[in-house]
Amino acid sequence: MKQSRFTGSLFCAALVFLLSSCGGSGSEKTAATDSTATDTTAKMAPPSTIITTPQYMVVVNQKVGNFTKWKAAYDGHDSARLASGIHNYVVGRGLMDSNNVMVALKIDDTTKAMAFVKDPGLKKAMVKGGVIGAPMISFFTETWQDTAIIDTKLRSRTLFTVKDWAAWLKAFDDGKQERIDNGLTVRVIGHDLRDNNRVFLVTAITDTAKAFAYFKSDALKKRRAESGVIGEPVRYLFRIVQHY
Repeated sequence: MKQSRFTGSLFCAALVFLLSSCGGSGSEKTAATDSTATDTTAKMAPPSTIITTPQYMVVVNQKVGNFTKWKAAYDGHDSARLASGIHNYVVGRGLMDSNNVMVALKIDDTTKAMAFVKDPGLKKAMVKGGVIGAPMISFFTETWQDTAIIDTKLRSRTLFTVKDWAAWLKAFDDGKQERIDNGLTVRVIGHDLRDNNRVFLVTAITDTAKAFAYFKSDALKKRRAESGVIGEPVRYLFRIVQHY
């Protein structure tokens, strides 16, 4: 009887030890698996907002008698523009004179676009829209654009001539932080369709007080001189009223 009880006790003890060992082994295996687990989720970089593919543009500045009347006539002429490969891009109104309207359009074919601006149908549409005087029409090649969405609609468009496009562009890139510190963010860089020494520049104004002071500053005059800018730039301040 004693032998039987001893054998039974020994069996129970062995069984408890075996179960405890299996449980411990399982815990250790789980812990090991958890400690070596890695996050395999790919970290995707945000998409770039910078476009460097050249884009042909036509920019029109015009004085209108009434913006609402002009806009209705402009919209009504859209099919004619599309037929010539001209696409709406931005409509802006002058900061100092809201009836001084700027229209920037993307073009597929420069030959067709140049023929379009000489077409009598365009002149008729402008008369219908109440355009006063002769509009200023310019063709450009946009070489750089930042498409990031920003809050401010206030823009500065500057036209100027440089001694050498490549040299100016390098010097301009070097001044990026100075512009940011003075409330300016570059949106578009380009040049005249036939002459890359005639520069087209659009900046967003994020701080009006700083930006307007910078426009008149000796620091900007010095930077222009060092980058090869010839003469005084022509600046047009406007607010975007429609971005297509």
